[in-house]
Amino acid sequence: MNLAKHARYPLTFGPTPVQPLKRLSAHLGGKVELWAKRDDCNSGLAFGGNKIRKLEYLVPQALAEGCDTLVSIGGIQSNHTRQVAAVAAHLGMKCLLVQENWVNYSDAVYDRVGNIEMSRIMGAEVRLDAAGFDIGIRKSWEQALEEVRARGGKPFPIPAGASVHPLGGLGYVGFAEEVRAQEAELGFRFDYIVVCSVTGSTQAGMVVGFAADGRADRVIGIDGSAKPAQTRAQILEIARNTAQLVELGREITEADVVLDERFGGPEYGLPNEGTLEAIRLSARLEAMMTDPVYEGKSMHGMIEMVRDGEFPAGSRVLYAHLGGVPAINAYSFIFRNG
Repeated sequence: MNLAKHARYPLTFGPTPVQPLKRLSAHLGGKVELWAKRDDCNSGLAFGGNKIRKLEYLVPQALAEGCDTLVSIGGIQSNHTRQVAAVAAHLGMKCLLVQENWVNYSDAVYDRVGNIEMSRIMGAEVRLDAAGFDIGIRKSWEQALEEVRARGGKPFPIPAGASVHPLGGLGYVGFAEEVRAQEAELGFRFDYIVVCSVTGSTQAGMVVGFAADGRADRVIGIDGSAKPAQTRAQILEIARNTAQLVELGREITEADVVLDERFGGPEYGLPNEGTLEAIRLSARLEAMMTDPVYEGKSMHGMIEMVRDGEFPAGSRVLYAHLGGVPAINAYSFIFRNG
């Protein structure tokens, strides 16, 4: 496998820490050892997160092409668009963000706090759009690209989650290589890796990265889209493309993509009672904050799998924290009493 042949622009602090979740593990019976890899602590750029790791592989292309404006899209509380705004500010580029109404939730301050607030503060031009949730290529985004061209700018297109960009999966191949190096220091290998999936490239990159040592199907994706068929297909497509880019040496198959569909409901961005319990439990036992859109759903999935005995006793499970916490500010009414 050859990730090093792809140019990378450093935007992160370096390898993200792994930490044992001792109190949560004990609370759930102590038979499974839970750890977290803190990609929410990966960068000084506006709280970082998983998209920063992906953008490290897109930035060299944007610079090489002489682009002056990063153009991307997401929901109103998109972590991805906040991270694109941060990278644009860091590089001295302009940024145009389309924020669609992907979440069927209304709070008086939903479009004024959290991720979108930070994007505005960092100087991004934010365009609100009424269109609903979809992980595909969006007309509003294509129109934004045309608008930048019409103004004389040179846009660099970054799709939702950086996912269907040809280089979108590379960052999380790097995650797997980082985990392997940390496992060598720890003296053991993780048996499972739990990660939330919506637009797909985070899990896709992991699938390819861990395929290198036979653990592709030990990456347990927890669907957060509530449209799992679309998410599963996109993970597989991105993983297959990424495997070719890094010369994995074998085909990625449907069996390599494990996506648990039980925890994504009722809709994208809407927490269920299990999501909320998981957010409170990880906060009160570990002071590890998670959010209702991504991390709360993958945390819920991991907790239920431990409770139901789905991980064999003695397993070491690594929870990938992707850094979605700023969105929790938009759900202040739900958490008004903690």
